[in-house]
Amino acid sequence: MDISRAEQRILHLLTQGGRIELTRDDNRKIEKLQLITREGWAFSGLDLITFRKLKQKKAIKSQGGRPYRITERGLVLVRSEQDNR
Repeated sequence: MDISRAEQRILHLLTQGGRIELTRDDNRKIEKLQLITREGWAFSGLDLITFRKLKQKKAIKSQGGRPYRITERGLVLVRSEQDNR
């Protein structure tokens, strides 16, 4: 399965230790998405459409109300780069 360049960039950040935090409104709809890198910086390239695509492909997962992290399936989808740790 091929993934887009934007999805690839997000998976790389998650592989390096990032996380996706959600803010929901009173009706449990997603109000705000924020990708936090390992260093604590906010990445602005994540939108709701890309988030849903990654979730549909089972590349990211949240357990017990914690932030979304990359899954083993996501690790298979991501292509290796020189700076991954």
